[in-house]
Amino acid sequence: MAQGRCSAMVVTVVLCMLLLHSEMADAATYTVGDAGGWTFNVAGWPKGKRFRAGDVLVFNYSPAAHNVVAVNKAGYSTCKSPPGAKVYQTGKDRIKLVKGQNLFICSFAGHCQSGMKVAVTAV
Repeated sequence: MAQGRCSAMVVTVVLCMLLLHSEMADAATYTVGDAGGWTFNVAGWPKGKRFRAGDVLVFNYSPAAHNVVAVNKAGYSTCKSPPGAKVYQTGKDRIKLVKGQNLFICSFAGHCQSGMKVAVTAV
């Protein structure tokens, strides 16, 4: 009887590993702004792309000139970072998408207002 339970547990572990592997294999990596990187007028960049939860956005930029701030809807529409917002500033930021809306702005003065913001919806 113990051997049967052990075999079932091994099968369960293997199935879980396969499921996790298949989810990770499906994740895609996208560079925001493509070759131009994270810069002005990237708001239209997501058009025509299908994003999934777990996909990774790469933000390439000069950290002396820009940053990336994950914001809520109010922060996105007003171009203001809400209290406690996550600020990225490496110049090579990798951000994993969550299901639903993922909203990002540059919080340097005038940048978001000049189109340095992007909204990505992941299914």
